[in-house]
This record gives sequence, C-alpha cells and structure tokens, in this order.
Amino acid sequence: MAAHDGLYIGLISGTSADGIDAALVRFENERPALVAGLTYPWDENLRSRILAVAQDEERLDLDDYGRLDVAVAHAFADAALAVLARAGVQPADVTAIGSHGQTIRHRPDGELPFTLQIGDPSVIAEYTGIDTLGDFRRADVAAGGQGAPLIPAFHATVLRPQSGARVVLNLGGIANVTRLASDGSVTGFDTGPANGLMDAWCLRHRGEAYDRDGRFALSGTVDPDLLAELLDDAYFVLPPPKSTGREHFHLAWLDRHPRVAELAPEDVQATLLALSAVSITDAIREHADDALDVVACGGGVHNAALMLAIDMRLEGRSLVSSADFDIDPDLMEAMGFAWLAYRRLRGEPGNLPSVTGARGARLLGALYAAPRS
Repeated sequence: MAAHDGLYIGLISGTSADGIDAALVRFENERPALVAGLTYPWDENLRSRILAVAQDEERLDLDDYGRLDVAVAHAFADAALAVLARAGVQPADVTAIGSHGQTIRHRPDGELPFTLQIGDPSVIAEYTGIDTLGDFRRADVAAGGQGAPLIPAFHATVLRPQSGARVVLNLGGIANVTRLASDGSVTGFDTGPANGLMDAWCLRHRGEAYDRDGRFALSGTVDPDLLAELLDDAYFVLPPPKSTGREHFHLAWLDRHPRVAELAPEDVQATLLALSAVSITDAIREHADDALDVVACGGGVHNAALMLAIDMRLEGRSLVSSADFDIDPDLMEAMGFAWLAYRRLRGEPGNLPSVTGARGARLLGALYAAPRS
C-alpha cells in the first residue's frame, strides 16, 4: 500500500449550486476507486442566498458573510455524513475530507487577484470528526495562476489516452476542457457558460431549477443576432490560461443585451444552449484540434439537447460520457477533490502550471484537524 492510501471524501458545490456532490473514494496504490456517492440537496433558502451573492445581486456585511460561511459548512458536513451512511462506513475509517467549498467570487486577474470559497473547513472537521483539507485554490492564485480549473490533473490520472489526444469536457455551470495527450502533456481552461445561464433563465421563466433534457430550449428557436452578440464577449477570445464563473456570466450580463427583451423566453433559452455548444466546440477546435474523442462529465451530460448540439459540431470526434469509462459523470469533480486531499497529505503538488499559468507546482489545500478524543 502506498503512503496515505485509504478512504477519502471529496465535496464540491459547483457554479450552479445545484447540490453538494459527495464522493467516498478508496485509494489503493495511488489509484482511486469510487465507493459511494450522492448529490446532497441544498436548503432552497440557503441556495438562493448563495446564488444572489455569487451573481453580485446581494452585498454582505461581515456578520452576514460569517453566518453564510458557517451555514454552508454545516451543509457540507451533512453531505459528508450522508455519503458515509449510504456506504455503511464510520467517520473513524476515513483518512480525510477534501472540501472545495462554494465559490462566491473568482477574480484571478487584476492588480490584486483572489478567489473566494466559503464553507468553513474547521466546522466540517468539527461536525464530522474527520480531518478536512480545504482552501485548495488560493495557493495557485498566489503563485500567479488562475486557481482554476484544478481537476485536469485528476483527469490525467484517470482518463489519459493510450495514444493520440483526448478532451475531457466538464459541463457544470461553467464549462471547462482538458486536453490530455498520451505523452503526458495536459492543458485546460474554462470555455464559458455550460448550464449556469440556462439554469438561471429557466428558473426565472419556468420556476424550475434546470431545463430537464433541454425541453425548454427545444421549444424555441435560436436567434442568430443575439447569439452573435453574446459570442462577442471578450472572454471568448482571451487566450488560455483563463477561468471564469457566475460573477461574469450571469443574468445581469445577459440582460445587458437589448435583444433579450424582444424575444420569447424559449427563444432566449434556445440561444443560450447554442451559446454553450458553440463556445465549447470553438474552444476545442482552436486548442485541441488533434483530439480523437471528447469525454463529457458534469450535470450537462443529462441535458440531451445540449449533448446533441455539441456532438453535431465536433466534426467527427466521438462524444461519450465518462460513464463509459466507469466514472460517474456527476461525481468526477468530487472524486477530484478527494484526490487533491490525498495528494496534499502525501506532500505532492495539486496544480498543473500548464493549465492554470502558475509560476510553478504548489501544494494545494490547508489541513483543519478534527477533534481528538
């Protein structure tokens, strides 16, 4: 057995804040295997607060910030205990938790770059009784990196092709792509929106948290003028390394385009789906044109209309789910943060400068010890 092998929990709530993904992962000889996983639902009032803050619709004073940080941590702790209950595993049998937390602001560029995730790891450690690793992104940002995406390093561990090149496509609130090559090289970046804008528009006009199977989008027609306006955003032509989030691509950003108010809601939704598909496939064509296949993961895998729109633009490359490689597409990122915790305890770097643009490899995450009886 390799040093620090054993059971780990990975926790993350992504840009869409559609639930806390929890993965119980066993490491044996440095290889990960999923033991159990689930998506733990947010309390709707808490989710609404998170989204309002992340979209810069609500400003927090210090007391409100502190309370929100602790409330999110309690939810993360509950998610960890829920996945243990599902697996019939005791907290004492788990080596550590790797908690990404909930991003509420990501500003990796500018004079004083920063990234901010809430969900106090001390609270998670206290209430689960398990050592918790948290705050994974800031060391990379301090080293001049984007702090995101971090999971391409995990993609390289579990999905590196035997020959040629492959793309791993994560369809969360924001989409990101990882180019993996058989020679070991890895690049990757956030391409722009995946589900986040569609989810927000669907909630506004349908009262539903997401567009099941893309039915709302399929009921409308893509507006080419609006699509062109949206694709004119400067982010899409920025060279990697780059990362983005809900603080950029949110409903207020969408509403700034006058054409939106002139269209039926279903036509806007159809255009948002096209925006995701076009920006993703354009990024693959420009930065991973040699890829033979695209392996998709994240919640967007379940949106049949989005997957079809992407597939139709891939120019002969095969599009498959990570489930075809025995990796649950809903738990890829959670497994990745369990892996980052494992790396941290082994004293091994977690970032890839070729992805984030950091000055060098860095240890990611800080240890928050559980109480000892």
